[in-house]
Parts: sequence; structure tokens; C-alpha cells
Amino acid sequence: MEQNGFRVTHLYGLTECYGPATVCAWQESWDGLELRGRAEKMARQGVNYLTLEDARVLDPESLAPVPWDGRTMGELMLRGNTVMRGYLKNPQATAAAFRGGWFHTGDLGVQHPDGYIEIKDRSKDIIISGGENISSLEVEETLYRHPKVMEAAVVARPDERWGERPCAFVTLKPGLEATADDIIGFCREHMAHYKVPDRVVFGALPKTSTGKIQKFALREQAKEI
Repeated sequence: MEQNGFRVTHLYGLTECYGPATVCAWQESWDGLELRGRAEKMARQGVNYLTLEDARVLDPESLAPVPWDGRTMGELMLRGNTVMRGYLKNPQATAAAFRGGWFHTGDLGVQHPDGYIEIKDRSKDIIISGGENISSLEVEETLYRHPKVMEAAVVARPDERWGERPCAFVTLKPGLEATADDIIGFCREHMAHYKVPDRVVFGALPKTSTGKIQKFALREQAKEI
């Protein structure tokens, strides 16, 4: 995007919070970083908009703030006048969404020492393999760095030994070819081995009319592999 002359502003929001809730406000000190470093900073969801009272990463059970260490995962929660009052005619869903006075987004993330929030996964998309949490987004980010990959999505596949294992669905760039071993080998070079997908499926990814990848469809497909 940068090479094509675009200046990207990274925003985060949900329907329930009336548009953007956070913005990755650019810091001048990031200008001197290499491309990879700048991309890592830009990948963060950032800090809350001034119209939002607060956005924090909290323990979903105790609602205590997680340490700002960039590693401890919790749930991103919001509150303020731009957050909805509730779900129409659904008081039970509203009560669950606002437990403890915060809107529970369902997004899991970390908070960095500078206060910037970085989402790691949707709570329903986290992969639990052998007792270890694996972020599907982290695996997808690695896949997107492969020079032949155009699109990628990772979901949990049931596994008798580990409970769940990552399964990757990949669309290659037009005219290029790669094998499952190529993709798996690349992942092994760039991330912890227990996070590496052990199955790779090539082809077009199912999407909604607005272009969102339908992970629920991929999860069903992964069960049959």
C-alpha cells in the first residue's frame, strides 16, 4: 500500500459501538523503523477515540486490567456514549454483553507498554492445542508473508491427540504454484512449531456479500479433512 502511494489509517470498531472505537494513531518515532517494524506498529488497533470513554483489555472473568506487557491476553472491552444501549428486544443478550459495566467485544488481545491495544483473535476462533492457545490471526499473518499467498484463513481442526490443530485454507496468487509442504515449511521457519498448521487446503475462500471470510464454513470443512 505504501509503495502505491497510500497512507493507511488503521481503525477498529463494531456495529455495537457506532463506527470506529479505536485508531492506531501514528507516532513520529516509528518513521525510522524498517518496513516490517512499521507494519507491526500499524497492525495494532491503537487507542480509543475521544468520543469513547474507554477501551481496555481486561480479564473476562474478574474484569481486572491485564498487564501492559504486550503478551498477557484478555478481552477488549469498551464503554462510553457511542456504545449501544443494548440489543433490541433481547434483554438476556444485552445483560451478557454488558457484564460488569463494560461492553464485551468478544475480541481477545493484549495491551502494549505504550497503551496501544493489539487484537490477537476472536474468542470463538482461538485454537486450543494440547492446552496451548494458538491465535489464528498470528498464523494467518505468517501465511500472508509467503510470497505466493494471496489470501489465507486458519481455523481449528479436531484432533484426537491434541484436541485441536490449526488448519490453513490458502488462495495462491494467480499463475503461481505451491505445495502444502512449501507452506508448512515456510511457517516452521517463521513461528513456533506447535503453532504451525499441519493441514493446508488450496482454493477460493467462502465469503459474505461484504467480503468477509466465512470461518464457520471453513470450520465445517475442516471437520471432514
